[in-house]
Amino acid sequence: MTLQPFTDNFTDNSSEAGFQFTFNCALCGEGYQTKFISSKSYRKGKTAKTIGGIFGAAAQMLGKYNVGYGVEKATDVLGGKFGEMSPEWRKEHDVAFETSQIEAKAHFYRCPKCTNWVCENCWNEQEGLCVECAPREAVEVAAARAKKKAEDIVGKAAATQVFTGEIEARQTICPICGKPAGTGKFCVNCGAPLEFIVCSKCGAKNPAGTRFCGNCGEKLIN
Repeated sequence: MTLQPFTDNFTDNSSEAGFQFTFNCALCGEGYQTKFISSKSYRKGKTAKTIGGIFGAAAQMLGKYNVGYGVEKATDVLGGKFGEMSPEWRKEHDVAFETSQIEAKAHFYRCPKCTNWVCENCWNEQEGLCVECAPREAVEVAAARAKKKAEDIVGKAAATQVFTGEIEARQTICPICGKPAGTGKFCVNCGAPLEFIVCSKCGAKNPAGTRFCGNCGEKLIN
């Protein structure tokens, strides 16, 4: 029997003990796992033999790459994955697959435009299309608003002057010893006073101990 799934985007999780399938949304990849259907032939001990590690490895490989039964490749996949199973088991598998498809199909929508089968989250019920073909208006507006708000915040922050103070780099040299005097009222090296003498003529500030104004040449009174 050639299996013809309603979508190729599924994984066969069946084992010799029974049958189960996971169907995935074509957009988000979210999966729906069908109910487990026990194998009657297995319970009765009529399986040809346990396929053990070979079956396990094949199942893992097919699951990893999400391989389904394409219409053209259905027979090849069956032969490779379930070739060791009994005819009774394979017949049960086909029936279980059809039953599971009916179960899973109720949880998916087929988009008439792109023909993809999608889950409820990826279906725009108002438009009757998947969200890729017809994005939800409210979602798109909210996303655009949030993006614009974030851009405005970044722009506002970039245009804001964070530091409003002034930075003045000044090094005071002691007029007595000629060394850096520090920022106090007295030289940290020789103890000489560092108060400025204001010129009576031009008002310029001159270091203590200066005899003439450095701005206008007026004699200073110490």
